[in-house]
Amino acid sequence: MALESLAPIQDLLPEAYRNLSSQELDERINKAKATLGKDLVILGHHYQRDDVIQYADFRGDSLKLARFGADQKEANYIIFCGVHFMAETADTLAADHQKVILPDLKAGCSMADMAEIDEVEEAWEVLQKQFGDTIIPVTYVNSSAAIKAFVGRHGGTTCTSSNAHGVLTWAFQQKKRILFLPDQHLGRNTAYQMGIPLEQMVVWSPQAADFEEVKGSFDNVKMILWKGHCSVHQKFTAAQIEQVRKRDPEMKVIVHPECSFDVVQQADFNGSTEYIIKTIAAAPAGSKWAVGTEVNLVQRLANEYPEKKIILLSTTMCPCLTMNRIDRPHLLWALDSIIQGDPINIIRVDEETAYWSKVALDRMLVIK
Repeated sequence: MALESLAPIQDLLPEAYRNLSSQELDERINKAKATLGKDLVILGHHYQRDDVIQYADFRGDSLKLARFGADQKEANYIIFCGVHFMAETADTLAADHQKVILPDLKAGCSMADMAEIDEVEEAWEVLQKQFGDTIIPVTYVNSSAAIKAFVGRHGGTTCTSSNAHGVLTWAFQQKKRILFLPDQHLGRNTAYQMGIPLEQMVVWSPQAADFEEVKGSFDNVKMILWKGHCSVHQKFTAAQIEQVRKRDPEMKVIVHPECSFDVVQQADFNGSTEYIIKTIAAAPAGSKWAVGTEVNLVQRLANEYPEKKIILLSTTMCPCLTMNRIDRPHLLWALDSIIQGDPINIIRVDEETAYWSKVALDRMLVIK
C-alpha cells in the first residue's frame, strides 16, 4: 500500500486548530461542509465519538461505509472518520476521480496490525508444507489492503461479522481447511456455531512462527486461526457477565463475536454491530441490556433509547483509542485542506494491491 505521493502527509495537527473552542469548531465545520456541498461525503463509523459522527453523511460499519462512499459519484472527496484499513477499503472501491482522506493518520487498528503481510506470507509457506493444497484463506474486512490482496490472489475472500457464517460455508466448499485472518475470536466463534469442535481448530502464532492450542490430530484440523484480536472486545470477560446477572437477573447480555469464546458462550445474544443495534432497537420498552462492544456505540444507544436500560457490560470504559483519534480539530483540518486546494492525508492503495483486494471483496459479495 502506498499513500498518494503528491499529497502532503502530515501527522502533526497544526497549532491553529489546537485551541479552537467547541463553538468555533462547530461553526467552521458546518461552514466548510456547506462550501464543499456535493463535492464531499463524510463517512462515520459506529464507534466514532458523538461530536464527530454528528457530521457524518452516512453511518455504518467499515464495508457498508466504503460502499456508500463509492456510490456518491458526485463527491470527489471522501472523508472517512474511522481507521486506516477502512480508508483503504474505501479507496479500493472508490471511483478513479474520488480521493479518500483519513483526518488523522495515527488512527489505526491494532487487530489489523497483528497480521503483517510478511508474516502471513511466511506462515502460508509453512502451512502449505504441513497441509498441502487444502487451505483457503479468509480475512475479516478488519485487515489491511495487503492482506485482502493476499487472500484474493490465493482464491479466498473477505467476510464481515454479519456474513461470516455464509462465507465460511462457501470456503469449506472450496477446500478442507480455512486460514482465518486476523481475528481468532470471530473465526473460532463462527466455526463453533457451525458445529466445528474446538479440537479441530488450531491457532497460528506469528510471534512464535508455530502452532498453538493444538488439541487433536493435524489431520482433523479444519480451522487455522491467526493469533490476532480486537483490543476493545478482548476486555470483556465471562466474570463480567456473571456479575451483571447477579446484580440484575432480568438483564440480557448481547456481545460482539470479536469477544472471546467464553464470553460469547455465556451471552444471551451475539452478533455484528448492526445486529446489536437492530436487536436493541426492536426490543420492548423496559427491557434491560448489558452490551459488550465499544463504549461510544453503547452510550449512543442508551441516549437514543431512554425507555430501555442499556449499559456497558464492563464496569470500566472500553473505547477504541485509535478510532477516537479522529476528532473535530482533525476533521476541520481535513476540510480546510480540501477547500484550500491542497488536501492532506489522501489514502491511496497501489493498483495491484487494489485489484486483488477488490477480487477478494467481490467474491464475498456474491456469496449467499
